[in-house]
Amino acid sequence: MKKIISNKEMNKRLVRYGELKPCKTAFIDAHTPGSNLKENFTIIGAGVSESSDQHVHLKIPHGFNIGAAGQPPKCKNSLHSHRTAEVFFVLSGRWRFFWGRWGNSGEVILEEGDIINIPTGIFRGFENIGINYGMIMAILGGDDAGGGVIWAPQVINEAKKHGLVLSEKGELFDTTKGKKLPSNFKSMNVLNEEQLKSFPELSSSEIIDNHVARYLDLISLSYGSPAKVIGETGKLVDKPGFEVDFISRNSTVDNKIGFKKPSVYIPFKGNWNIEWSNGSIILNSGDTLSVPEELEHKIYPTMTGESSMYRVVGTNDIAGSTWKNN
Repeated sequence: MKKIISNKEMNKRLVRYGELKPCKTAFIDAHTPGSNLKENFTIIGAGVSESSDQHVHLKIPHGFNIGAAGQPPKCKNSLHSHRTAEVFFVLSGRWRFFWGRWGNSGEVILEEGDIINIPTGIFRGFENIGINYGMIMAILGGDDAGGGVIWAPQVINEAKKHGLVLSEKGELFDTTKGKKLPSNFKSMNVLNEEQLKSFPELSSSEIIDNHVARYLDLISLSYGSPAKVIGETGKLVDKPGFEVDFISRNSTVDNKIGFKKPSVYIPFKGNWNIEWSNGSIILNSGDTLSVPEELEHKIYPTMTGESSMYRVVGTNDIAGSTWKNN
């Protein structure tokens, strides 16, 4: 029996770009000069926000999280690490990603539409180097997104100077607002030098060659069928608990498709129609739609011109460290 869903129910799984609710106090560097103007968005799943002020748009478990970061020019996201995948694609602006213990092991500049799958276990940060407010969309592995953020020691120490303290459970306390760490709570441990040795220092060539895909290349690779961006057979080889496909006008087909796990569509360019047996929804750039598992549907652009989108589909792989096909 085919799965059916009403437009009303499907709209509950839709988050419009213009309806995104930002949190400006999501992380421990929220008061640190140079990082204090960033905005965090949790679109699907609770993500890794450390603030009780964070709004979660869609709480349905997918096996992965979808979020976004919005930042004005020259605003940085401080050095941190994750236990599961952290993938970004640039929705708007020009961004510099950097990594290493002190952020000087390597860097790469990403333009609109480019995507990066940052290896687990390395310290990474990013900065909007464009001239306008920019937005990057994020995919985090696992329903719990790896259990929180691991901060470089200097980030935690600097945050204390500006009144922010993080508990060992990843809860943020703002002492400038009179919120003190409860007596039965311990503060987050700062990594020592021995622990820091386990965080690799990767070169720019290692990241660019194996973990970055450029938008214009994906346009070419998506001719005739969607381009597999992240997956066991993807351009960026990994098994993070989800796969990422790139779909352009040239890769759309009339056949309906359905997946055993929930799928998420995020248009980058153009307007797209998602159609199923008893309904349809038009998506615009930056919108996020969660399609239920086993629901047959088809996708196509609604008008002429450049059209492209990313699709994320859950897999049976366990979210964890970056997978390598040795």
